[in-house]
Amino acid sequence: MANLATTYCSQSRWKEAEELDVKVLVSSSRVLNEDHPHTITAMDNLAATYGNQGRSKESEELETEVMEARMRVLGDEHTDTITAMANLAATYWLQGRWKETEGLDVKVLEARTIALGGEHPNTIRAMANLAVTYRNQGRPKEAEELEAKVMEARMRVLNENFSGTDQSHGQARENQERS
Repeated sequence: MANLATTYCSQSRWKEAEELDVKVLVSSSRVLNEDHPHTITAMDNLAATYGNQGRSKESEELETEVMEARMRVLGDEHTDTITAMANLAATYWLQGRWKETEGLDVKVLEARTIALGGEHPNTIRAMANLAVTYRNQGRPKEAEELEAKVMEARMRVLNENFSGTDQSHGQARENQERS
């Protein structure tokens, strides 16, 4: 069911995806329990479907639950927890809630720097997202400083690691850099 829901999402068939996402979440909660990683992923998938439907309030509520569950089950420094924070920050960003976005963007950048290092593409993406948040807050100097760091880091990473193909297959929402 989850795989078919993902296929529906890729085809922008949001209502059908939502119906299956809800069934997967209910079944997983009942059979596995609410804190099982599959249940948390099902909740995250439903949140993404809501977001794709423009239902940002419902998406935000589920993303908050996902983040809290991943913190509880996996800890604050786990990459899935950090991704959940980044997804919630993206939802706040879409809602124009710059202070909340900034708070999570800062946490994501700090956590990714510790977990992945400063040169990892996801860390650089987190830095770029924070720069965009600063720009949207009317803080051009801070945005410029971060954007310069992003450019320098990307040039180093691309020169050292560029293979001519994109190797990322991470979570689609979080991997979409804001602009």
